[in-house]
Amino acid sequence: MSKKTFAIALMDPPYESENLTTAFRILDVMARRGHNINVFAYEGASGLAFAKQAPHPNPVHGKNLAEENHPTTKDQVAALLALAARNGGKVDWVNCGMCVDERGVGEFVADTRRGSPADFHAFCEASDNVLAIPTK
Repeated sequence: MSKKTFAIALMDPPYESENLTTAFRILDVMARRGHNINVFAYEGASGLAFAKQAPHPNPVHGKNLAEENHPTTKDQVAALLALAARNGGKVDWVNCGMCVDERGVGEFVADTRRGSPADFHAFCEASDNVLAIPTK
């Protein structure tokens, strides 16, 4: 299989929708296959790579921080970038600047960046295929 370039637009905020679970599964397969992936995180998805996310305990279920083992999307984003690099691919993760300003999530995981909808347009033009995962 030859290396491809994919563009994907995400719009759901962290922890709010099964759409992101599906998206991260698709991204994982692309990264394992060494493809180049261009992600545009728009609207609520601009919080996926927010660097100040923190795992938490769950006192309702009587679990401490280690027992709860709560994943953060920032860690998923960082792992995706590393996985792609290990397999010869690259991820260009762009957080919509207007969206991060509205939400106050302007500190990002390393190797992700701030951008604009123009980046998504450029991603689409440079990609072999495009997937947009909208909100409900």
